[in-house]
Amino acid sequence: MKKSEIFFGLLKIPTDFVAAILGFLAAYELRLLTEPIPGLAKPIDYSVLPTSIEYFNFSTATAAALVGVFALGKMYSMKSTVRFSKEIRKALILGTVWVMLIITYFFFTRTFPFSRLGMIYSWAIALLFVILGRAIIKFLQRMALKIKIGRRRVLFIGNNEITRDLIEKLSKNPSYRILGVIANSKTPVGKYRILGNISQLEYIAKRRRVEEIIQTHSDLSDTRAKDTLIFCNENHIEYSFVPDLMEVQRTNIELQTIGAIPLITLRKTPLDGWGKVAKRIMDIIGAIAGLIILSPIFLITAIAIKLGSKGPILFSKLDNGTTVKRVGQHGHLFPFYKFRSMHDKTHSLRYSKELADKNIREGSPLVKIKDDPRVTRVGRVIRKCSIDELPQLWNVLIGNMSLVGPRPHLPEEVAKYKGHHKFVLTIKPGITGLPQTSGRSDLDFETETRLDRFYIENWSIWFDTKLIFKTIGILLKGYKE
Repeated sequence: MKKSEIFFGLLKIPTDFVAAILGFLAAYELRLLTEPIPGLAKPIDYSVLPTSIEYFNFSTATAAALVGVFALGKMYSMKSTVRFSKEIRKALILGTVWVMLIITYFFFTRTFPFSRLGMIYSWAIALLFVILGRAIIKFLQRMALKIKIGRRRVLFIGNNEITRDLIEKLSKNPSYRILGVIANSKTPVGKYRILGNISQLEYIAKRRRVEEIIQTHSDLSDTRAKDTLIFCNENHIEYSFVPDLMEVQRTNIELQTIGAIPLITLRKTPLDGWGKVAKRIMDIIGAIAGLIILSPIFLITAIAIKLGSKGPILFSKLDNGTTVKRVGQHGHLFPFYKFRSMHDKTHSLRYSKELADKNIREGSPLVKIKDDPRVTRVGRVIRKCSIDELPQLWNVLIGNMSLVGPRPHLPEEVAKYKGHHKFVLTIKPGITGLPQTSGRSDLDFETETRLDRFYIENWSIWFDTKLIFKTIGILLKGYKE
């Protein structure tokens, strides 16, 4: 999902909250202004009139309730393709549910608002402000799309009536930039030309920087369809298809309709949209808590490393002085930090023949050296307890890594990945993960990859929580991969 979609999706929450508060405050003032007008409203009983502060506190609580009702009603979809007219209809319906809940609250608590007319004003003005706020967000989103921020680069597979219908509808939506069509025929689809046939998919998708593929062609062989799906997974391209085109069993699917055409989007992971936001919040809280709580261990470790051997405290530079980097989400490199556990400037020796013979991960793109002579005495201790990994909490805090996820690997190791291994790059790497808590030192690389894939496809907050506590238990036992 585009970062701009997540931003505007999140922006709706504070906008609705503030709009509801302003609506209640405006209704309060409006009710006082209409008091002197005979016949318009009954006189206010000033003995029960709340003060401005009391009314503001009440407004804040009801605004929070509105956000809760909207959340349950799925009003915070991050899809930029949701029609504004649909948002207005849902806002009016859910807004009515919201005010009915407030009235129910007053009924059961046997308290009453200072003015029933004030409540009507509050409901109407608050919803008006909410709709106005949504309109502003939609306007800003459209402005961003006009300057090509957040637009989806879409490629179609198939040239048929469904393709033409979808293209006609999506071409009117500024969220999409239709790049063209892949098909065996040469007949263009409206103004969109045929870019090539299915055998040229990989070349065209990479050259055109495709972000989403929509398949409408039903004549693909099972092998070709599977290859297309694998290619999309490896290159982090969103894949959608018209139902009944192929038999695919997946749990992470999203069903939407464009006109009268049902479209199924295969999600590689639940870590999209709100899942991504929830995991990021958990990472920030966990990283800050970890850095604070473990600060004494950071200090003791730094002193021990400095006294134990010459060199820097952190392993952040390679032997040639360049920054240490690991491969992150979607293959992007990022600066990586660990406590130094080896003698200074011995990293490059891992490729020497002497150490290569000690590699216990033969046949794997990864290197793990048994009885590594480069490791210092302090290094053996901090490796055994995984203390050398703690500086990665900083990577988590700044957003390069997550608390839980696939391990970050070296660029030269990732360069040896086979196609299906690259699926682990779908999400951010983590300090710990499912393989690490499943006896990773005894696992072959294929099993490790399968465990990472299972985690990615079945992620949940509860899953993360269990793995974090399991990791803590392992560390307390002094286990180290």
